[in-house]
Amino acid sequence: MRKLALLAMIAASLAVAACNTVAGAGRDVSAAGNAVTDTAHDASHP
Repeated sequence: MRKLALLAMIAASLAVAACNTVAGAGRDVSAAGNAVTDTAHDASHP
């Protein structure tokens, strides 16, 4: 029973870490997209 509880806690920790990593990657991609959009806007409107 203790092993099952330990495995459940480890699995939950990994799931939370994975969600945070994916969320961070999403923010990075979004920021890069915004930078490209801003640069394109600045180039087309001198």
